[in-house]
Amino acid sequence: MNRPILHNYFRSSTSYRVRIALALKGVDYDYEAFHLRKGEQRSDRFLRLNPQGLVPALTWTDDETYTQSLAIIEFLEEKIPEPALLPKDAEGRQRVRSLAQMIALDIHPINNLRVLAYLKEHFGADEKAQAAWFRHWVAETFAALERRLATEPETGRFCHGDSVTLADICLAAQLVNNRRFDVDMEAYPHIGRIGQALSELEAFRKAAPVNQPDNE
Repeated sequence: MNRPILHNYFRSSTSYRVRIALALKGVDYDYEAFHLRKGEQRSDRFLRLNPQGLVPALTWTDDETYTQSLAIIEFLEEKIPEPALLPKDAEGRQRVRSLAQMIALDIHPINNLRVLAYLKEHFGADEKAQAAWFRHWVAETFAALERRLATEPETGRFCHGDSVTLADICLAAQLVNNRRFDVDMEAYPHIGRIGQALSELEAFRKAAPVNQPDNE
């Protein structure tokens, strides 16, 4: 059986999500780096893996390559059910997916590298303006996310109860990006508490950008 290969970039939050899931599921894999700031994700070699030119891509043991971080994580969930990253009940799964998608669909797509680069190239946004853009869109969603985590009874040690779920994976990756852009977390005590608890888990430390071979 072939060994999985994760095609990714150390600083990519979507790549970090998949690395966390692989660590939690106990999957050993080979690490292949594509440097986003050098445009390696647009190389012919990577486009053969993912025509969209986005990391991560996971080549599984069947030699098939799978893309899109949330879809990859749910693929892993189906292949390796334990430890579960989604609750057993439909209501719980809906809540976890909802929390995860607040980050993965409402923050990340308008704050990722290619969007910031477009703002610079076409609208003259310097680093200060890009950071302000980033922080604005984080705040738009984090205010609502904080309210949900503070008021919904399903919140526990983590986003949903006391076990790590897909929502926590997305949150941890977003918090790494937030630190790069100096997002003020004072208004989000519940998010901060959960983020601290996640940072103490071995799978999250192992998958962290600073611990990857292409870290710079």
